[in-house]
Amino acid sequence: MSSPHSETRAKRSATDPGPSIGTRVLAGAVGGLAGGIVFGFLMATMGMLGMIASLVGSNSAIVGFLVHLTISVLIGLTLTVPGAGLLKKGLVISTVVGGVYGMLWWVLGPLLIMPTMMGMPIFALDAGSGASLMGHAVYGLILGLVAALIIRRGR
Repeated sequence: MSSPHSETRAKRSATDPGPSIGTRVLAGAVGGLAGGIVFGFLMATMGMLGMIASLVGSNSAIVGFLVHLTISVLIGLTLTVPGAGLLKKGLVISTVVGGVYGMLWWVLGPLLIMPTMMGMPIFALDAGSGASLMGHAVYGLILGLVAALIIRRGR
């Protein structure tokens, strides 16, 4: 026998359009920025910001950090705008989804897209690959958690 609360919840979930587009954008931007700041500091300690800056023809660590943050926000948006439903299932699930998403971007970003843009071999692993994977996972964990918190408040 179902309770009145579970019936109400079922009706609400069937008609609930989910978070507004504004909430989804805010969640992706803030979550991506939060994860990007933490990951950016990790990248700075590894001396990788100059390489990121080279994507826009610079070698400045500050430019690299700004490029990295821009990319971080865009990647955050690509999770939250279409996938906000995944991020309203609970904080643990959202954090795990974010971590997996971050690791997916480790494959797409430093192993595929960046080497292609820079004329380097794709899927080449080196001494920094493990640290890069860890940084992408941390980015994703933070993105998932922060975005889920914003989506919860925006409902």
